[in-house]
Amino acid sequence: MTLKVYCDRMSQPSRAILIFCKMNGIEFEEITINILKGEQHTPEYKVINPMCQVPTIVDGDFTLFESHAILIHLACKYPGVASHWYPSDLIERAKVHSVLDWHHANLRRGSVGVIINNVMLPLNGVPSNPQAADEAEKTLEKALTVLETFWLKDGPFLVGRSQPSIADLNLVSEVMELDQLLSKELRDRILSPYKKVLQWVEDTKSATAPHFEEIHGVLFKTGKEFREQLASQSGKNE
Repeated sequence: MTLKVYCDRMSQPSRAILIFCKMNGIEFEEITINILKGEQHTPEYKVINPMCQVPTIVDGDFTLFESHAILIHLACKYPGVASHWYPSDLIERAKVHSVLDWHHANLRRGSVGVIINNVMLPLNGVPSNPQAADEAEKTLEKALTVLETFWLKDGPFLVGRSQPSIADLNLVSEVMELDQLLSKELRDRILSPYKKVLQWVEDTKSATAPHFEEIHGVLFKTGKEFREQLASQSGKNE
């Protein structure tokens, strides 16, 4: 039976799953769940994923959600997966797990907060909470500093690896969301100080070509539209 991937290419973890499958020649059926239209909350999808989130996979009789768990499952199940994605050496594998465990409470938490307060709320005509926006930005800056000075201190990819792992896919998708959705001014202020992070993004793009650009195409297009809308709103408010 063909692996089914329920996802939205606007979703950071969805993109990580799709790039991984394409890089490793895993055949799958991509089923789009449009999160901007709220399709993750439909009764039909709730049967598949009661958490109402993407991505979800259906692999035969097995249904699984949470992107980290999905990537580990796919890396272990499919024989064609290159070893650098999920190392067989237990110490190297534990290092990859440590980044994944850190990810959600730090980089993702800060990233999502910054995007909600600086992009999604203004686009929907909802005033941003200055305190919440400031706290989110501080969380994000702290996470980016740890990414720059610790996780990337020993090599071109996370935890000193010479090739990307599943952790790189998850975290780089998070940074790309910031790169594409934030205004140029805010993006430059937040991301430009982190030279290693920016180089790591470029290295990961190269290591996953041509699939990286393809899978991020929807984000590139939507990000441009969002930035134009926000600029238009700003001009009207002046």
